[in-house]
Amino acid sequence: MLAQALHDLSARSRKPFIRVNCAALPSELIKNELFGHERGAFTGAQLRLAGHFELAHTGTLFLDEIGEMPLETQAKLLRVLQDGMVDRIGGTQPVSVDVRLIAATNADLSAAIQQGTFRTDLYYRLHIFPITLPALRERREDIHLLAQHFLAQIGTKLKRPHLAFDPQSMARLLTYNWPGNVREFHNVIERAVILSGASRVTVDEMLLPPVQAGPSLSRKQPENLGEVERNHIMDVLGRTKWRIYGDQGAAHLLGLNPKTLRSRLRKLGIRRPSSRSPEPSPPP
Repeated sequence: MLAQALHDLSARSRKPFIRVNCAALPSELIKNELFGHERGAFTGAQLRLAGHFELAHTGTLFLDEIGEMPLETQAKLLRVLQDGMVDRIGGTQPVSVDVRLIAATNADLSAAIQQGTFRTDLYYRLHIFPITLPALRERREDIHLLAQHFLAQIGTKLKRPHLAFDPQSMARLLTYNWPGNVREFHNVIERAVILSGASRVTVDEMLLPPVQAGPSLSRKQPENLGEVERNHIMDVLGRTKWRIYGDQGAAHLLGLNPKTLRSRLRKLGIRRPSSRSPEPSPPP
């Protein structure tokens, strides 16, 4: 989704957006898919085939799971990135391509380089503008919005509009640690909708085992939504060192107006520890 957004917001938005899952392609086919082939290049090649680089010409090519690409293909990819030229399998003349490349991986490429399964030169060629996507458990302020989005999406799919979570379910969603990240999050909500016969959706402990709940094992399981909200605000304040204002302040991270956040602090009885320095005054 981020790769698609980067394409849509770029000057190439009206050009092709081609996505390739490197892990889904057999190693003997990935070169053919990326670079194409000429007629007669091998048995069964009855027509010329343009590869994904040619299909994405003047647009964007998204290579997902780049860490799964075979070493031999990595060398050919490096040449395309350096020269902007593609060699079709069985071809005699290189083809010029103009492609913005976006690559993604959930693997540790530094470790892969040490193990000899990923090329160092390709890593630095790709690592021009890295973007790190935090895991869901590291951005709990998104959970409520994502839950509502997935609930509406699944409700439309199953022809069950006007669905809503009960308070205990939202509390469980907010405190669970989500080892499977957003895919697990989506699957849990869809399963909960299927199991809930009414418009009120319940996410029970069968779907979210309490043994994996919560970012902090020392904190007891919250009993209500207000306690979940209090814990979440305390976590964000701790990360921002109790700074409320500014782009890196708690109000911005929580998506709240600073005055609204201060009102919530008073309502929830949250006070700053006296050992900390005072909060800076808001900008004029």
